[in-house]
Amino acid sequence: MQNSLLASLKEHQNKLLAEWSKLLQASGSTDGSTEEEESKEFASLLLDALKHSNGNADSDEFENVYDLLVGISSSRGRRGFSPRENAQYLIAFKEAASKILSEMESDPSKLYSANLELSKLLDNMAILTFESYMKGREEVISRQIDEISEISTPVIRVWDGIVALPIIGTLDSSRTQVVMENLLQQIVDTGSSIAILDISGVPAVDSLVAQHLIKTVSATRLMGAECIISGIRPEIAQTVVHLGIDLTGIITKASLASALQTAFDMLQLTVVKRKITN
Repeated sequence: MQNSLLASLKEHQNKLLAEWSKLLQASGSTDGSTEEEESKEFASLLLDALKHSNGNADSDEFENVYDLLVGISSSRGRRGFSPRENAQYLIAFKEAASKILSEMESDPSKLYSANLELSKLLDNMAILTFESYMKGREEVISRQIDEISEISTPVIRVWDGIVALPIIGTLDSSRTQVVMENLLQQIVDTGSSIAILDISGVPAVDSLVAQHLIKTVSATRLMGAECIISGIRPEIAQTVVHLGIDLTGIITKASLASALQTAFDMLQLTVVKRKITN
């Protein structure tokens, strides 16, 4: 059944908004004008729903409130609010509404009933807020992972016909896919015939990482380019031998400089130091 006391909150919307804003500022759970507009819209929809829904939390009026709250929670998550600050958003609204209700009604029984109904509604919304917040943060993390992956796999054109890809960090299946796509695309764009994969920044090589490297080499060869793996440190060499990983047919070098010299030899290029005469 609709609570008439909650329904009449709409008549005190401006006062409620002012009190809510004050509580949010005191808790540090607001970031200014952008959120002020969001809060006005949320309060207006919620108070309209309380007035016209006949107490049905599953009505169309409340569906609009829930949709807006999901958007606000996701937005706050992307703007860097913590879970506590995000929860405080609705807690402050509950406190503000409770204060207004106490000013409107002196009957303890009616006041208790209204606060109980409001708390139940807002507590359910708080759960929705947390779920939306987590979804927003997951989207941020996923985007950052993609950006870091792009940054950490740059393909560099070091000479005409030669590209190099320094790999930093661990290779997994998804990252190997990014590495191959970037490398193959750069081979096509530059018309390069030699690609150098430098693994100096890879902390360790196990059988899985080696398989990913072999796949990348195979894909490069299918594009008509030769591949050189550089950065084979002594500990990596020992690991490869210990694991019985077969790198037969793949050119490996200890350093990027050595790999580049090999690439020059394959292209029949010679780099000499120019003598400067006075």
